[in-house]
Amino acid sequence: MLASGSKGNAVYVANEETSLLLDSGLSGVEIERRLSAINVNPSDLDAIVVSHEHADHVRGVGVLSRRYDLPVYISRKTCRAATSQLGNIKTFQHFECGTGFSINSLHVHPFSISHDADDPAGFTFQSNGAKAGIATDLGIATNMVKEHLRDCGILILEANHDPEMLMTGTYPWPVKQRIKGRSGHLSNEDSRNLLSALFHQNLSHVVLAHLSEENNTPEKAMATVGQALTRSMARLSVATQDKCGTLMFL
Repeated sequence: MLASGSKGNAVYVANEETSLLLDSGLSGVEIERRLSAINVNPSDLDAIVVSHEHADHVRGVGVLSRRYDLPVYISRKTCRAATSQLGNIKTFQHFECGTGFSINSLHVHPFSISHDADDPAGFTFQSNGAKAGIATDLGIATNMVKEHLRDCGILILEANHDPEMLMTGTYPWPVKQRIKGRSGHLSNEDSRNLLSALFHQNLSHVVLAHLSEENNTPEKAMATVGQALTRSMARLSVATQDKCGTLMFL
């Protein structure tokens, strides 16, 4: 996890032959700095995959694509919605949610999620029998989401807000309603329930993502979501906004 939160999101995903960014919601310079922190040269990337058009997910896509001649994998609806933010990009590869595709030897499967964007997607990544799942910016965890995230060794799940902190906080009422609605963001409790449904003994890493800086704390998120892992040796951690996390291996 290079960054996670309302100010910018990016995830580095790789196998032995392929490396990519899922979203690039920081400036190009900051993405380069964070890749350097995990000893990755951005010139070695093979692609950028985009989940949806919100600025905190696409801010750096255009500049990185042009600087390193990277193809951008994106759905057609998201591409249209993000046109003004992306600028001129040499190569688009359009995908459809529900239909998997491969980037070299890394298999990518996008699936539809509930969020207030034109065609938002969660993803699973598979290689050599290993599977990682990423689903943030979720209004609700649908049965489709649960089906696609089954049997993942690594899960990156949204734990955006503590309901009490959200309702007693300073956000305007319409914003609170959006966040807690079906196209908004998962609460800590929602994330715990989703993880309980997905739990299996071979799950090794769970990362809580997209925490609100005002309506949540890492401690609250860990304590609540961790209730789903009382029978597990899986490592539970929180992705942060200001620095990249450590590499996780399957």
